Amino acid sequence: MKIAVAGASGRAGSEITKELSRRGHAVTAIARNPEKIAALPNVTPTRGDVLDQAGLAKLWAGHDVAVSSVHFLASDARKLIGAARDAKVGRYLVVGGAGSLEVAPGVKLVTTSNFPAQYKAEAEAGSAFLDLLRQETELNWSFISPSALFVEGERTGKFRLGTDQLLADANGKSWITFADYAIALADEIERPAHPRERFTVGY
Repeated sequence: MKIAVAGASGRAGSEITKELSRRGHAVTAIARNPEKIAALPNVTPTRGDVLDQAGLAKLWAGHDVAVSSVHFLASDARKLIGAARDAKVGRYLVVGGAGSLEVAPGVKLVTTSNFPAQYKAEAEAGSAFLDLLRQETELNWSFISPSALFVEGERTGKFRLGTDQLLADANGKSWITFADYAIALADEIERPAHPRERFTVGY
């Protein structure tokens, strides 16, 4: 498939780009500084600005799938969604946050007392992004939330998927590596299972 990844030089975006390259997809890897994108088979580093809706729509046009892997506070949800709509991509996948996941019925992680203050604004912006997508009538979107800790680490291929509830392992730790998250996202592209839904990945 032809897949465009915005934010391809970031920690999640670079692993997603690597995973899609590994699987033989043609990837347009978009970043403000494309020279930071690793040289990989089938990957075309491309300069782009996620705050430029018209410019991004042009870069995304002609792709089967567009992926947003950008910080919520460094972007504009309405412009990103608008660019995906204007580009008429077949699918739009968003690297989501964990803050909007539930830790109890109706209780979002971001609202709990021990949620780190320095991440709260980003998490709230991610939750607002998801709310906008849920109102979207044209796009075939998926919002993929990582677990509470989104970290560097090995690619194991062993993880669980969930829906709106935070996942945690047997020790109560909620985490996923960028590499394993990238597998889950690439799997969703190749075998769509969550159209117009949020889902989550964790150990």
